[in-house]
Amino acid sequence: MGKKNKKSSSSFLMQGSILAVASLVSRIIGLIYRIPLTNIIGDTGNNYYGTAFRIYNILLIISSYSLPLAVSKLVSANISQGRRRNVYRILKCALLFGAVSGTIAALVLYFGADFITATLMKTPLSIFAVKVLIPVLFIVAVLGVMRGFFQGLGTMMPSATSQILEQIVNAVVSVWAAYLLVEEGAKAGALLDNKENYAAAYGAAGGTLGTGMGALTALLFCTFVLVVYLKGFKKTLKKERRSNVDSYGSIMKVLVATIVPVLLSSTIYNCNSLIDDGVYKHIAAFQGYTEAQYGDWSGIYSGKYQLLINVPISIASALAASSVPALTAAYASGKRQEAKRQMNMATRFIMVTAFPCTVGMAVLASPILQMLLGDSSELSARMLQVGAVAILFFSLSTLSNGLLQGINRMKEPIKNAVIALVLHLVVLVGLMLGLDLNIYAVVIANAVFGLLMCIFNARSLRKYSGYRQELFKTFFVPAVSSIGMGVVVWLVYKLFLYLLRINTVATILAILAGVITYAVLLLLLKGLNEQEILRFPKGRTLAALAKKFHLLK
Repeated sequence: MGKKNKKSSSSFLMQGSILAVASLVSRIIGLIYRIPLTNIIGDTGNNYYGTAFRIYNILLIISSYSLPLAVSKLVSANISQGRRRNVYRILKCALLFGAVSGTIAALVLYFGADFITATLMKTPLSIFAVKVLIPVLFIVAVLGVMRGFFQGLGTMMPSATSQILEQIVNAVVSVWAAYLLVEEGAKAGALLDNKENYAAAYGAAGGTLGTGMGALTALLFCTFVLVVYLKGFKKTLKKERRSNVDSYGSIMKVLVATIVPVLLSSTIYNCNSLIDDGVYKHIAAFQGYTEAQYGDWSGIYSGKYQLLINVPISIASALAASSVPALTAAYASGKRQEAKRQMNMATRFIMVTAFPCTVGMAVLASPILQMLLGDSSELSARMLQVGAVAILFFSLSTLSNGLLQGINRMKEPIKNAVIALVLHLVVLVGLMLGLDLNIYAVVIANAVFGLLMCIFNARSLRKYSGYRQELFKTFFVPAVSSIGMGVVVWLVYKLFLYLLRINTVATILAILAGVITYAVLLLLLKGLNEQEILRFPKGRTLAALAKKFHLLK
């Protein structure tokens, strides 16, 4: 039994790692292409681009964001019970649901785009980028069902591969289309005496065109894989009793009942950025700032700050997605200790990753911005330094949302997110009106939201699963190791910048020194043992390397 549990935990972590690596690679590709995109459309264009995506993301969340999680949860539970015929019916119901919900969301955005962009968000020229995203809502809804189906089967490769393909196409088309459309926007703007802003608005639309083409590529790939897989899958259905299957009506009811709680929690959890942006722009306008001022600040926030902190957070999102079907299967089979073991491993993995990313991003804020985005401004660097802690909070809260959903406590993330949303809005308004912190208020309030979700979710997990996270190895050792790493990173950067006078070289050497320092400190402080390292991808190689340098006994 013990060997079986260890194998299950290892498989769970391996599949989570596959999706995490794919998400990280996708984020890195996204980070790379945003460099030329930002150079083309500027901070003003980033404001339009970011506003369009906030609007799109909320409708995406409402229509289909919860579909992969809900589908993977239902598929995993039925597979663990040997009900493969039911799994096939779940797939068909989910595809129908996705197509309908995606169509409705697209129609809402089509008819409501003008009101949302001009009145609610006070960014009327983002309308061009928003309209390009309308058909993408349908594409992503159907794509989400397919990804959730494969994740429920326990394989992350289709989702991982499609993510990378999607981002590659997105990167190429976004930059190319933005470059072409900026020129067209400049021509249109010249006729309307608004040359600069129309060029940026058209360029932002080019960026969102890449999103649509990337999603379409991923959909075509997943459709091909699904068709090939179903040929063999259908043959296995003949061996199963027909009585061991639910009606389409009952499956649709269960699907909706599973989707709605996830949908509500996801909507509330993710709408804080949209609400923050709207509240910030209205208050800034009330305080006398011009649209150009608060628009550019918002562009820096979405196009640079959020872009960078979302790279490490994507690891948590991927592990959360992979944890739900594994936890659901464990709970459906009554294996509570195995579920707790998976919770522990997932949380340890996230904290070992999130702590050094948080410290590293804060210490090297300005060098990273200069190296990647060519931005040496104090505003951007200060935003990243102040808000780097959000990496830690959102990594843990994103994972804990998934853990709660995995143990069938679907309402808890909703309740926690509502409370956190209200409290963080109080903080945002207070910081803007009381202290006039402007865009820094948004950064701080965003981090507060993540912190509150960590606290509330931890309490819920303890209450409903009896699970208590081990503190020393999970939090204390990574924190101390990261602080030590931060000191080394700062010294190495300053040394090589003084010697070479080249920021990019000094930054890369500092990051490499940081990785080595953190790994050494983590092992010296017994943050990971050999058995835990072996559960990671390439664990044997890592363990052998650590032994070679006498970091493991």
